[in-house]
Amino acid sequence: MLRSLYNWTMALGESPYALFALAAVAFVESSVFPIPPDVLLIPMVIAMPGRAFLIAFVATAASVLGGMLGYYIGAALMDGLGMRILEFYHATAQFETLKAAYNAQGAWAILIAGVTPFPFKVITILSGATHLNFGLFVASAIVARALRFFIVAALLWKFGTPIRDFIEKRLGLVFTVALALLVGGFVAVKYL
Repeated sequence: MLRSLYNWTMALGESPYALFALAAVAFVESSVFPIPPDVLLIPMVIAMPGRAFLIAFVATAASVLGGMLGYYIGAALMDGLGMRILEFYHATAQFETLKAAYNAQGAWAILIAGVTPFPFKVITILSGATHLNFGLFVASAIVARALRFFIVAALLWKFGTPIRDFIEKRLGLVFTVALALLVGGFVAVKYL
């Protein structure tokens, strides 16, 4: 089933409505969909390198908006059904401990999940469930998703097809290195 879903998504990338399809996939991937928008973004940038940064912008904007839906899902379902389940298992205190710990480091969690292959939807829903500050959530999501999509688009725009194979085979490594550079930059700014 996952393979057919992947093939369907790839076919969307070749259609005249590819930009709208990319926006839709990026939106739903941030809250419920299992296929990342990269499967559309990569072939679209290879086919239309002059529109690389527009494509990255559309993916970023739609992904952040989809993340807001994920946040809402976490907030709305956790307040009702989720809390009843926690109360049934007498786990409300443990959730409050998790909530405090997550909210202290939530921006980092969003940045890490937003640029790595970790499912972004998990973090968007968790952010809503723990009521992470919404402004902080949105700002972190914008930075993370822009970093992810613009790096891929820039590499494809600059290096074309050869970099595509490298990115597809080593997507996790590419984003882990980008994240390390981002964290290193923040540390350097703070301590230098």
